[in-house]
Amino acid sequence: MSVAIVMPNSSLPSRQQPAQGEQLDLFRALPGEDMAPRDAQDLMAYPFFSLAKSRRIAPIDFRSGNITLRVEGTQEHGIATIWDADILIWAASQIVEARDAGIQPSRRMQATPYEILRFIRRGTSLRDYQRLKAAFDRLQSTTVATSIRETTGRRLHRFSWINEWKELADANGKPLGIELILPDWFYAGVVDAALVLTIDPTYFRLTGGIERWLYRLVRKHGGRQANGWQFDFPYLYRKSGSLAQPRDFARDLRRLVVKQSLPGYELSIARCPGEPEMLFFRPVPQTARG
Repeated sequence: MSVAIVMPNSSLPSRQQPAQGEQLDLFRALPGEDMAPRDAQDLMAYPFFSLAKSRRIAPIDFRSGNITLRVEGTQEHGIATIWDADILIWAASQIVEARDAGIQPSRRMQATPYEILRFIRRGTSLRDYQRLKAAFDRLQSTTVATSIRETTGRRLHRFSWINEWKELADANGKPLGIELILPDWFYAGVVDAALVLTIDPTYFRLTGGIERWLYRLVRKHGGRQANGWQFDFPYLYRKSGSLAQPRDFARDLRRLVVKQSLPGYELSIARCPGEPEMLFFRPVPQTARG
């Protein structure tokens, strides 16, 4: 399959954004489902997504120090889920891959549903295509207001995960793929290499919402530190944005420790008398990974 890449005006600096009303250059997604998946660190560290497979209408509110975050969804679609976020991982991976190859990416992207589904390790049946389009709708209708990356902590940046998206077809109605426009807040964070991390491709095989959320948090904070990191259960509960009862959330964490399903990490729990339970996580030694 031939791939057309539209290059932007070379006179524009790489981080400069088009002025209001100016046409965004089109970036045709690069081929390759084996491309390393990259995740945006801000999305890994804060509760931007619903962890439930059922529709969530209740907003997500998180405040810590100068950080303010509020996520809202519509009655029709609900808040975008952590499974919907796979599309943003695909987009971040494309942006980083293009930049590293010396190709100018853009917030305006074009790809086929097949390419996206294969990258995020989904099937390609009619039902999978329908679920992908539903995910696009949730990402487009979910609104975020946050002070993250706002230096004063007082101003809020408001956006949707996808500004707009559309299905493409030729004059005869033959499908040509999907075109979408990412928000500047997300794009700016990805273009800055310091705000992106490579994740294990087997992440896409994790089936539980808390399981997926915990992997991303562990990958963000634990990284490659030999001694790992730790958080107490109440902090993790607040950081997750989960609607589950605290006791049910704690039970799910304990089950994940028994299951040991987070790729590349070992989990353990400790508790001192009179103190909340602590979740410890550290990278699995390279020799132990085989």
